[in-house]
Amino acid sequence: MTDVVISRRGVPVRLTDERWAHIVDEHSELAGLRPAVLDAVELANRILEGSRGELLAVKEREPGKWIVVVYRELSGDGFIITAFLTSKGRSLSRRRQLWP
Repeated sequence: MTDVVISRRGVPVRLTDERWAHIVDEHSELAGLRPAVLDAVELANRILEGSRGELLAVKEREPGKWIVVVYRELSGDGFIITAFLTSKGRSLSRRRQLWP
């Protein structure tokens, strides 16, 4: 199954079952949080610039903890690469903010 959400920049972004399996293998704390990962792309608090052309959707999960979803937007299409939880807000604030 593939889920598709619309990013804050208006681009459809997909999450496949294969990619989701990879994410929870690497970041088991996200097991059961697929809807929250999709929500982070669709309703991100901030979009940050990645180091290799990717985008980072950041959504606060609870005070001092964020879901970060790494994804790419191509011409009219996008896909999720990975996702993780972090409490390192200072590290996120060093990146260039693209949205809002």
